[in-house]
Amino acid sequence: MDQWNERKRPVCLEKRFEFSTYGETRDFLDRLGCLSEAQDRFPDLSFGKTYVNVTLRPLSDAEDAALTTDDHAFAQRIDELVD
Repeated sequence: MDQWNERKRPVCLEKRFEFSTYGETRDFLDRLGCLSEAQDRFPDLSFGKTYVNVTLRPLSDAEDAALTTDDHAFAQRIDELVD
């Protein structure tokens, strides 16, 4: 599976998940929704029939906000939804 891309401006982690069918895409979105609610963490999403783009931003809105180990741990939990 591809790695998360870490951007500096704006600070975020990004990853594109690709699926074979719309059903697989929808199942992933459902699992991601459950994980997000359980973690009280809601990434930015864009998606189409067979892909989902996920963007994680730091919890802080401060100008000097940085990604933390919690951000990377949440990204890992998202990866586990497709393993």
